[in-house]
Amino acid sequence: MTDADLDATDPRTLPGFFDALADGELLGGVCADCGQVLLPPRPACYACGSRAVDVEPQSPEGRVFSYTEVHTPPPAFAADAPYTVAVVELADGGRLLGRVAADYADVDIGDPVELTVREPTSAEQEAALDYEEDWPVHVFELR
Repeated sequence: MTDADLDATDPRTLPGFFDALADGELLGGVCADCGQVLLPPRPACYACGSRAVDVEPQSPEGRVFSYTEVHTPPPAFAADAPYTVAVVELADGGRLLGRVAADYADVDIGDPVELTVREPTSAEQEAALDYEEDWPVHVFELR
């Protein structure tokens, strides 16, 4: 596939990535030249610049690589604070940022987690850009 063929249905775009996620499929880009896993996928590798990016299913399981607690979120999410956000290194090597369904005090680096997907709340839909309103929300659950 060439860049000219790239449209919003392609999983190497955010709409395409979230459409696949809504269907229960976590897709990552894998650079054919250097092996870098790109989450979400994109048309070019951020490690080497190659445009030879394949799309492959990724494991939803991983480990907490880094995490923090959000005390001052955007106004639309003020009622949710504080909440935990983590960078998770997935089993296939890619890293993905997302909320963790656990209190900050209950999370440690290296904890095993699994990606789950849910429908956005009305507050999340209101805060979303028009094209993001129906995108699913991904959350990591401690295992």
